[in-house]
Amino acid sequence: MILILGGTAEARKLAALLSEAGHPVTSSLAGRVSNPAMPVGAVRIGGFGGTDGLIRYLRGSSITAIVDATHPFAATMSEHAAAAAAATGLPLLRLTRPGWSGHPGATSWIWVPDLHEAVAAGDSSNRPFITTGRQTLDAYAGWAQKQALVRLVEMPAALLPTAWTVVRSRGPYDLDSELELFTRYGVDLLVTKDSGGRHTIAKLDAAGRLAVPVIIIARPPLAAAPEVGDPVAAAQWISDLELHQPGDQQSG
Repeated sequence: MILILGGTAEARKLAALLSEAGHPVTSSLAGRVSNPAMPVGAVRIGGFGGTDGLIRYLRGSSITAIVDATHPFAATMSEHAAAAAAATGLPLLRLTRPGWSGHPGATSWIWVPDLHEAVAAGDSSNRPFITTGRQTLDAYAGWAQKQALVRLVEMPAALLPTAWTVVRSRGPYDLDSELELFTRYGVDLLVTKDSGGRHTIAKLDAAGRLAVPVIIIARPPLAAAPEVGDPVAAAQWISDLELHQPGDQQSG
């Protein structure tokens, strides 16, 4: 049984590829979204209870390999996966979508290491466009008086400042719609994360077209692990693993 961690588009594609190839798969979703897009195959929803809980799950579920296909900013889950793989002796692959550092506009963006630095760097803006996710919104408390545009998949439990405009939607987005959004709300700053991929890259293209400054939060550092950038390569890794290491990979 292959355990795929994450509800990303890459995770869903990998689950489909592995299922088509006859590999048994269980996908684990964090459960933070009320109506997630579901992968094919078996699915579990919710946390494991830290590294120890994940280790218990791995040892009790006939898992033979782990693919960490979580969001690039889900650093805690990635740390737990690496620690659990080391403790159980199970092979671990990290499936990480390529970041945006190769974007034509990347050299002109303001790269920062965390949310605190992003807020400090963007404090002079009047109409920022915040796309860092609902779990980050507390960091923008000092921007309560700004005419901020905030794009979310789901609303947070806490009330947001009345000066803010919230747009609820889920990508992918195209350039024309992003240009219209920037223009309609007079966006003068884009704040985002280096999430990577194609689904939401249009906002960066729109910012470049309109000469809107970009503050982008760099990805958190992770422990070294085998890594690929697309689901096809991950599926091949699984096939090669089973070819060269037949039998039960479970230890402990």
